[in-house]
Amino acid sequence: MAVRRVVRLPEGVLTQVAKPVVAIDEAARELAVDLVDTMRASPACVGLAAPQLGVGLRAFALDVTGHRKARSCHGEVVLFNPDVLAADGPVVAREGCMSVPDLTGDVARASHLVVRGLTPGGDERILEVDAFEARAVLHEIDHLDGLTFLDRVVSHDRLFHRKVYR
Repeated sequence: MAVRRVVRLPEGVLTQVAKPVVAIDEAARELAVDLVDTMRASPACVGLAAPQLGVGLRAFALDVTGHRKARSCHGEVVLFNPDVLAADGPVVAREGCMSVPDLTGDVARASHLVVRGLTPGGDERILEVDAFEARAVLHEIDHLDGLTFLDRVVSHDRLFHRKVYR
């Protein structure tokens, strides 16, 4: 329904564990629309979690369509209360975040993942993702657990100022 402001560190909601969504009701569906609208309005954004909108609920939107590093691609996905069922194959790669706009860092994440959650329609959805899509899912789930990529950087010397492209 609306493009919303993305909160940045040190905003408290980004460091708190998000609460489960207790009902897939109109408010949850509106949150899903806001997540997608805000993600779509943000250049180069492939995912956004509810805490990044200042909402302490376990929900995220994701779409890696067309990303050069994507292998699996489930299109536009919104999941409530996601659970990782299986993860393997950690790979180190560079990440950035709209809530930490001036930095990027090298983070080790599983390269293959099975995740389960609820859709805005209230249906259970299980996704098997790999490569960049797996990284993006785990990045968003970290937001739901009160973490940012800064908490996962492999070492302090692997944190970088974001390059600005013109």
